[in-house]
Amino acid sequence: MPAPKKTARRSLLVTSAVLSSLALAAPVAVAAPKPSDSPSASASPSATPPASMSSVGGARLGRPGTQVNLASGVPVLPKDVSARSWIVADAESGDVLAAHNAHWRLAPASTLKMLFADTLLPKFPSDTKHKVVPADLAGIGAGSSMVGIKEEETYTVHDLWLGVFLRSGNDAVHVLSAMNGGVENTVKAMNEHAEELQALDTHVVSPDGYDAEGQVSSAYDLTLFARSGMQKKDFREYASTVRAKFPGQTKKGKKGKKTRESFEIQNTNRLLAGDSDVPVYQGIAGVKNGNTTNAGATFTGVAERGGKVLLVTVMNPEKPEHNEVYKETARLFDWGFKAAGKVQPVGELVPPKGAAQAKPGANPSGEAGGSGDGGSGTTGTGSKPVAGAPTADGSSGIGIALGITGGVLVLLAGAAFLVNRRWPLPDLVRRRTRP
Repeated sequence: MPAPKKTARRSLLVTSAVLSSLALAAPVAVAAPKPSDSPSASASPSATPPASMSSVGGARLGRPGTQVNLASGVPVLPKDVSARSWIVADAESGDVLAAHNAHWRLAPASTLKMLFADTLLPKFPSDTKHKVVPADLAGIGAGSSMVGIKEEETYTVHDLWLGVFLRSGNDAVHVLSAMNGGVENTVKAMNEHAEELQALDTHVVSPDGYDAEGQVSSAYDLTLFARSGMQKKDFREYASTVRAKFPGQTKKGKKGKKTRESFEIQNTNRLLAGDSDVPVYQGIAGVKNGNTTNAGATFTGVAERGGKVLLVTVMNPEKPEHNEVYKETARLFDWGFKAAGKVQPVGELVPPKGAAQAKPGANPSGEAGGSGDGGSGTTGTGSKPVAGAPTADGSSGIGIALGITGGVLVLLAGAAFLVNRRWPLPDLVRRRTRP
């Protein structure tokens, strides 16, 4: 099929999917009861999921066990996936290709930082400076992951977001929360945003994802957070950054001269940065990983191959292998790319409650927030987005990271869920006028 026809066909499919989701959102948006505030709410979950879960996105997603429509020509799901919950979805259309206990409410760990970022990123320009005071770092949980923020030092918002995305720094989360009026105010905003996104399995207690009584989310909700966040240019850039320079502590020399050197931080997403037993995944472009005692390992990733953009979330693999959450994610990605276009979906990723089809020509910049840069901030010269994850069609992971350009630019601007025409490369997004 010639490229222009393929592009037009995908645009029509996505538009149809969004319109369908708008029609179906109301009747299927049935949430499970709110999580209990008792200590048992944060205890390790049972070995089996509830018999009845939320049906947001479709009735089958509320059923326990694996949901997939296997038919002739559809590859068999990998058998060596031990996660309590997982989901494979098309990032463009929102189709859920397969799922396993998608709405099981589990502890999210630092994958909850996707919701934190999606909620707060638009609030502060990236060049805003903030001097850290002791109160900013109060209440950080013992054993938290930290990027290394120091009291009485000044950081830009850009620095702080690098600390959140790359090192999963709870110290950076708390500083940004302080700038946002405090942890309590930030938690309230996150819960409100989760409700707007129809992520009704989620209850936020701590903005950094640290284990807390009653704090839960689901594979379905984490995937909604990733999909919403990836509409924002700055979110995509931070999520795809492999390594960057982070400001260190100011020191005085022998003559009293103050100097402040930086140190390198690297993304802890192993599918993006690689590890001894996990190669960089072909076409990967983020998104966020997490690991706590209660949650185990959690991860949501986005990747592109051959013009298909998939989202995969994996929660708490039971296998005790090193980097197991990434290995299982990679296997599900592999299956999804083989199955895409062949398997009938079992549900959908619903749009936000206030979603509305945009009028033709609205937001011609093609970025979230109605501005040319798609958000309040951009990554600086000290950061290096992923460039070593070539896809099957020759593009690199940066392609999706900088414009989710392996897929339609489904944009979230205020209450509008915008569907714009897809361009194949990020450079074309910047250079060509949209119809």
